[in-house]
Amino acid sequence: MLIKLFPFPLLLILAFFPIPAESRCSIRSCTALASYYLWPNSNLTFIARVMQSSLVPASTINFDSILAYNPQVPSKDSLDAGVRLNVPFPCQCINGTFLGHVFDYSVIPRDTYQKIAQDYYSNLTTVDWLQRFNSFPATNIPDTGTTIRVVVNCSCGDATISKDYGLFVTYPLRPGENLSSVLTQANLSSDLSDLVQRYNPGVNFSSGAGLVYIPGRDENNKFPPLKSRNFRWSYCWDIYSSHTGIAVAGSWSICWIFPEEGKRSNIVIRSIPRFISSNWKCFWNMANKIGEGGFGAVYYANLRGEEAAIKKMDMEASKEFLAELKVLTHVHHLNLVRLIGYCVEGSLFLVYEYVENGNLSQHLRGSNREPLPWSNRVQIALDSARGLEYIHEHTVPVYIHRDIKSANILIDKKFRVKVADFGLTKLTEVGNASLPTRLVGTFGYMPPEYAQYGDVSPKIDVFAFGVVLYELISAKEAIVKANGSVESKGLVAMFEEAFDEPDPKEGISKLIDPRLGDSYPFDTVFKMVQLAKACTQENPQLRPSMRTIVVALMTLSSTTEDWDVGSFYDKQAVVNLMSGR
Repeated sequence: MLIKLFPFPLLLILAFFPIPAESRCSIRSCTALASYYLWPNSNLTFIARVMQSSLVPASTINFDSILAYNPQVPSKDSLDAGVRLNVPFPCQCINGTFLGHVFDYSVIPRDTYQKIAQDYYSNLTTVDWLQRFNSFPATNIPDTGTTIRVVVNCSCGDATISKDYGLFVTYPLRPGENLSSVLTQANLSSDLSDLVQRYNPGVNFSSGAGLVYIPGRDENNKFPPLKSRNFRWSYCWDIYSSHTGIAVAGSWSICWIFPEEGKRSNIVIRSIPRFISSNWKCFWNMANKIGEGGFGAVYYANLRGEEAAIKKMDMEASKEFLAELKVLTHVHHLNLVRLIGYCVEGSLFLVYEYVENGNLSQHLRGSNREPLPWSNRVQIALDSARGLEYIHEHTVPVYIHRDIKSANILIDKKFRVKVADFGLTKLTEVGNASLPTRLVGTFGYMPPEYAQYGDVSPKIDVFAFGVVLYELISAKEAIVKANGSVESKGLVAMFEEAFDEPDPKEGISKLIDPRLGDSYPFDTVFKMVQLAKACTQENPQLRPSMRTIVVALMTLSSTTEDWDVGSFYDKQAVVNLMSGR
């Protein structure tokens, strides 16, 4: 009976949602504490900045949030070297594999990975960890306009050990310490030594280095218990129980909202009766509509205090629904939109994190938007490239987005990027070209080999990304219609014509977004044009990889001329890109 209610078999749904071992932490999140050892001349202003973001203005630093976890500190100006502070930070799943948080650190002259890890972050991270998450060589970090990703590990607790402790301190061990001294330093009873060892199996507390996790106290100086891992069915209930119309007893839904903590379990099918309520109307009215795609509309919703974006799709779009769901439950990256949950009942619903600042297309061409400064445009390009690099080079199998465009590049309030809309994503094994496929995507962003023959490889995303770079430079649509004419021209062709002029730089200067005025370095813009040109080569083999593009864009984000991408990347390829060869 249940299977007949849906246009695709339930077994097919189950087959598409295996939960891989490497994604077990993807739904967990909590608050964690970092034990920050105060080195000489450190102060709370500096600690707060690096542990929130060194990009945050000093006037907006929240000292109270740190002092609340440190009742032994009378004020922000009363700190002694050699003691520890507990600094709160969000603990989330990183790349579907481990719990941590990524801090943005703004480099200053003569910074090194060792100085950042040991001094600024007080051994909460390591040199090796910094090198894994950043592409700069250890011996040459650009010192102007460069942001380093600092990853700090954390814990949300373990119900199999104890449900009495739900807040944990990431504690860097120092020389001369042992389990007893750690407990004393953390104001923990010696009776907890066995429990702490169970949270840290195999750890030598006398090693003088490394991280351990110990129970922490909250703002009330209490040990908060482990949060309940119950599934948030209330979200699905809020949506579906308030459907307008006549109540129907025994209607069935497939609903899945990821829990805050714990492991996912199998898909659950629940009977959810419908009731008449104005809340449903509030979700799906035009005032809450924030987007429209080829397979459904996207609406803003506030689900019991949590902002979300909900894509509502017709049942006929089940293939795209399953494709997007499969990708977003396997890949997790700072520059990819996060999936919160999904529901199936009458329509298909995907629930995402809400990215509050619209999309790139709106910022480039919206009449009610301030013009994007050039520095923001470079950062948007870099963030987008990092998201694509992840699905192209760091997942097995490799994913190909197939619909990269400015409308699918979401921007948050800090003008950082989340790549969205994975409904057309295709996967392929590493090193194998994909077979020809049906034509999907958006005209203006499609490369010749895909538009003509349906050939799919990661290089189709590279081509589309090159078009996005041209959009960032010119603020024009991918397909430009001449004023008063039905004829249109592709943005790629327009820039090719500029390159063919006797003075290419003069031709390109005419295509630069006039709203930028003179507030941009032309040499940097010209280098981005050269990068876009390389991305949109007719021959896909001549296009750079997303890895090479990321390095090139990191170079553009810095004003330094002395840079070295290191042996890990194709250094000569980047040099060629930046020189227009």
